[in-house]
Amino acid sequence: MNLKRLLTAIIGLPIIILIFVFGNKYIVDVLIAIVAIISLREYFKATSNEIKPISWIGYLLAACISLIHVLNLQTILILLCIAIPSLLLILYLHIIISDMKINLKDIVFSFFGIIYIISCIIFIPLIYGLDGPKTVGIVSGGNLESITTTSISGKYLIWILVMTTWGSDIFAYLIGRYFGKHKFSKVSPNKTIEGCTAGVIGAVILTLIYTLCINKFAGLNLSYLSMGLIGLFLSLIGQIGDFAASTIKRYFDIKDFGNAFPGHGGFIDRIDSVIFTAPFAFCLFLFVL
Repeated sequence: MNLKRLLTAIIGLPIIILIFVFGNKYIVDVLIAIVAIISLREYFKATSNEIKPISWIGYLLAACISLIHVLNLQTILILLCIAIPSLLLILYLHIIISDMKINLKDIVFSFFGIIYIISCIIFIPLIYGLDGPKTVGIVSGGNLESITTTSISGKYLIWILVMTTWGSDIFAYLIGRYFGKHKFSKVSPNKTIEGCTAGVIGAVILTLIYTLCINKFAGLNLSYLSMGLIGLFLSLIGQIGDFAASTIKRYFDIKDFGNAFPGHGGFIDRIDSVIFTAPFAFCLFLFVL
């Protein structure tokens, strides 16, 4: 394994663990907002040779992620409903105000980057902020009794997202590097069928091991079949997310989006599968578990 890649993982993983284990939803909101801003900067820099990116609105929307758990749910829903139409309005105004110096291609690629990064990455703090088990008081036969709901804390769920994406990446990289012989797609020439298959299997194994641990030590009773299927599905989505980022890089003829992480590339290179998977994970966690 590439030494720089290994050292980056050794240093970076403990930091992620500390943040998710000992942090709170407000800290995670702010950190994800910062990651979104840096990721947008990488995207706009990658596209700057082809277009004139309209970056300020993207940075503003990314910064608003830090307010997700400050605002109430009703306000967030209203803002989400008007966000995309307002974004389109602002982008088209740039064409008018600039007297066509900014064109349709500029706003299309700017719009895509903002939606691609922000509308996906926002689900990471939303998953982390999901409420855990709650004790509810009920009256039965004149006596106050309590029951506990079956909802699961986002502090547990966030690790399922991490393992089914980054865990899948690790298995796919190792098996693909040493045993991969059959190329998967021209979109990402280094990926092999053997590596992609190992990524899915590895993600399912990690998910089942994690399920065993939280069932035993956190007093949960999650279905191994359901969790295995979730691991399978999210791993497949994550690999598509990886290919999606590779498609963008091939189009703009760049190797990596940045060099923030030696051996891994930039922020987008590191979170491409995570952000693509996060919306689907959120829905599964909300309606299946």
